[in-house]
Amino acid sequence: MWHNLAQLPRYRGLIQSLVARELKARYRGSVLGIFWSFGNPLLLLLVYSAVFKYFVPNRDTLQPYALFLFCGLLPWTWFSSSLNESASVLVAGGNLIKKVLFPAEVLPIVSVLANMVHFLLGLPILGLFLLYYAIVGPGPSADGAPVIPQVGLHAAELIWLPVVILVQLILTTGLALLLSALTVHFRDVRDILSNLLTFWFFATPIIYWWRSVPGLKVWLDANPFTHLAISYQEILFHPENEFGHLWWLLALGVASVAVFLAGYWVFDRLRDSFAEVV
Repeated sequence: MWHNLAQLPRYRGLIQSLVARELKARYRGSVLGIFWSFGNPLLLLLVYSAVFKYFVPNRDTLQPYALFLFCGLLPWTWFSSSLNESASVLVAGGNLIKKVLFPAEVLPIVSVLANMVHFLLGLPILGLFLLYYAIVGPGPSADGAPVIPQVGLHAAELIWLPVVILVQLILTTGLALLLSALTVHFRDVRDILSNLLTFWFFATPIIYWWRSVPGLKVWLDANPFTHLAISYQEILFHPENEFGHLWWLLALGVASVAVFLAGYWVFDRLRDSFAEVV
């Protein structure tokens, strides 16, 4: 396992070319192409802003609510899309992994990195809206009453954003390796995963603030993505001057390394059977 893991940096050129191919294939035949990576988050954020301002306005404790939602939804989309795609990537790439010298672990890693690129391209859109509301404010509510903005950007907190992204990358890659290996032998994993991710989404404080459900604190603490979602929300949305979830994030970082090593160990144990099964 350690020998194969040490070989991964040698495949960085292959990973880069496959990520580029994946991004090009996703928008092949599209007029705007890669610019949809900016356009989709922008359109989604505009829709959320309109819906929660004019149709579901009664969320005065989290204003602007669309931005609060987007701070958790954008990283969740990276996470869930990566796992969904990784679950079937080895089966779909059967012709590649049957080649003796092709490193099969590259395929789930490419799925994670390609979705991370979309996440990173969506961050500037979120950042522009956050900056706008931090300076201008959200304006009046639907009934005309003034709304107190919850957005506050501080350099002391923003420096932790790359750390949160790195922790999510390690965790997602570890789970992607595990799921991709298991799906080769157990195709039911894909169906189970789609339902599990739906439950996981609602069990994570993305559409609600975690302090609003104190009775579920024990369950939320056991959910690894809770600490990623809260970290993004505290860094980008809430105006506190201190990153209060730092120690949870660091603990999750250690756990993510363990998940990555466990996922790679399972992948490495099963790799010799991939070519026969697919």
